[in-house]
Amino acid sequence: MNELKNLPAPAKLNLFLHVTGRRADGYHMLQTAFQLIDRGDLLHIRVRADGQLRRSNDIPGVPEEQDLVIRAARLLQAEARRRSGQLHGADITVEKVLPMGGGLGGGSSDAATTLMALNHLWNAGLTRQELMALGLPLGADIPFFIFGQTAFAEGVGEALQAVAAPDCWYVVIEPGVAVPTAEIFCSPHLTRDSSPIIIADFSSHYENRNDLKQYGRNDLQQVATSLYPPVAKAIEWLAAYGDARMTGSGACVFCAFADEGQADAVLERAQGVWTAWKAKALKQHPIFDML
Repeated sequence: MNELKNLPAPAKLNLFLHVTGRRADGYHMLQTAFQLIDRGDLLHIRVRADGQLRRSNDIPGVPEEQDLVIRAARLLQAEARRRSGQLHGADITVEKVLPMGGGLGGGSSDAATTLMALNHLWNAGLTRQELMALGLPLGADIPFFIFGQTAFAEGVGEALQAVAAPDCWYVVIEPGVAVPTAEIFCSPHLTRDSSPIIIADFSSHYENRNDLKQYGRNDLQQVATSLYPPVAKAIEWLAAYGDARMTGSGACVFCAFADEGQADAVLERAQGVWTAWKAKALKQHPIFDML
């Protein structure tokens, strides 16, 4: 096999996100729950025999050499060459669906799908844990996408444990702004001392509830909404239908619903007001059934 098409790179939602501290190197210590959803980008990968790595389409605002997809591929290329002596190449096409600066992890998900697919196509032989470690320096969300199931995360986001979360639908609003992650984390107004929780607190919240009120909060939300009013307006609008909050460092806003019909009803009201869509919670990464 030298080609794989329609490789999924699903989005994630942060069901909660607490900042519990800051390390000496400047990285923030987090606790969060990552949820995969069934909306995302698509990748198409063809193996090259000449050792070149190329992105075969243009993505506005993302030069090829800065793209996490190419950077991840180069890391795997070097590791595969170290192990086998072979220099592998590939053409990679990325069909972007997810907005940049939306807090949905699109770039990290693209990179994770690239690592998993090329590991398979090149017969590189890395384990999932090895792929997670390879991707971590490029982005703290990448290990989660390779982990590939609903997860409680700690550290900078790389210490992962599988957890159960509601089997539900989400309505997601794109407020029309891109929020730079670094700007939010650098803000002097960011709360950095949330009390650590234990995984059992998160799990018992959903085990003992019949409603879909989300656990905890997003500590980044207050900073993002003060800097980007459209995010605040989106939360206010969606909160009329449930527990709305921001994912990641923004800008996208989401709310959970028990069934698709409820999500459709809210989407209908959003027409002409917001760019919005629905997505179902995923229990595991869909690429696992393809590789």
